[in-house]
Amino acid sequence: MAICSVGRLYQLIKKALDEELEPRGLSRTGFFLLTTLALTSGGRARLSTLGRFLMLHPTSVKLTVDQLEADGLVSRNRHPRDRRATLVVITPSGRDLAGRVNVALESPDGPLGRLAGLHRPLFESLQPARLAFGDLEI
Repeated sequence: MAICSVGRLYQLIKKALDEELEPRGLSRTGFFLLTTLALTSGGRARLSTLGRFLMLHPTSVKLTVDQLEADGLVSRNRHPRDRRATLVVITPSGRDLAGRVNVALESPDGPLGRLAGLHRPLFESLQPARLAFGDLEI
């Protein structure tokens, strides 16, 4: 039954997240990609690294980056040492949007606000389970 509870909570959080992102013209994948870049050193990562980290097919990463780039939220640069690699770099607008969405999610009126902080220990307790399955450390 615990797995059903986790699945239901995932669906509820996903729905609430989509309701927060839709008016901003941002997909869940786009939001996760922007937030990932905002948390990386220098705000940049290889396309392949983003795919591994977000557990996405390379085509999905490319299409998401295409959309974010068209919206001025990321840019693409050549890797300085590897001509085969492309770096995705978050723009100031992308960093600002990711920050505003994260604040809105955690605000008392936001989707996670209704949990009154219950989500923090829950999310933290999931990390050892994710790592046991071979997930990347966040």
